Amino acid sequence: MEYKKRVALVAHDNMKRDLAEWVDWNWEILLKHHLVCTGTTGKMVANTLMDRRGNAHGRFDVTLLKSGPLGGDQQLGAMIAEGEVDALIFFWDPMQAQPHDVDVKALLRVATLYNVPTAINRSSADFLISSPLFGGDYTPVVKDYKSYIERTLSNQ
Repeated sequence: MEYKKRVALVAHDNMKRDLAEWVDWNWEILLKHHLVCTGTTGKMVANTLMDRRGNAHGRFDVTLLKSGPLGGDQQLGAMIAEGEVDALIFFWDPMQAQPHDVDVKALLRVATLYNVPTAINRSSADFLISSPLFGGDYTPVVKDYKSYIERTLSNQ
């Protein structure tokens, strides 16, 4: 039985064309899942899933968040912290500093913290969605942070 995953798709401006090509190449797999995208990327993904006559390749489910620099990265991070994202595909640009680098770092940190499968380029995205685990019921093991949450801080 295949399980519908909640897949986040994000791309920096210089990588949006690469992500659009990847989405176009993998549309049949992606249509089986709920997609969550930051603003501009989400519009691009939706357009990619439409053919030239305005008809979708099939029915698709895309949630649009705000643009990354306008808070979309933080919205997505909150969704990850709440367990609302099963995989993150983030085509980031390693050659150009971003005005919201701190948000990007926070997003990648929270994805790592909650052990969300994360792809950062086309090759790792291909490996992620072609894994037999992607189509099945898989729950990542998340470290127990109870001792951190219950710690007491001394006043010095």
